[in-house]
Amino acid sequence: AEYVSGSGVLKTLNLSQNQLCGVDIIGRGTYSVVGITALAEALKVNGVLTSLNLSDNALCGVKFGRGSYDASGIQALAEALKVNGVLKTLTLHSNNIGDEGAKA
Repeated sequence: AEYVSGSGVLKTLNLSQNQLCGVDIIGRGTYSVVGITALAEALKVNGVLTSLNLSDNALCGVKFGRGSYDASGIQALAEALKVNGVLKTLTLHSNNIGDEGAKA
């Protein structure tokens, strides 16, 4: 996240299937918003990143019916995107965002 906030050249970042929130692609692990909120804070000040892929990261803590739903990570991301004027492409598929996350 620190590199994302300070980079003046990084235009595309693919973090798909990266256990960004502590849950792997089959639902194992312990959910934590630390990774996604750190990334969200970095996005608030990044002025060059135009494409971000966060697919398959269990951003709301649920994967294949495992885990407990928590929209705080996706809400932090949504808040960051309100002030980020350069990101053009955001890929979020396979994250079980749900209704509460979609409202963010």
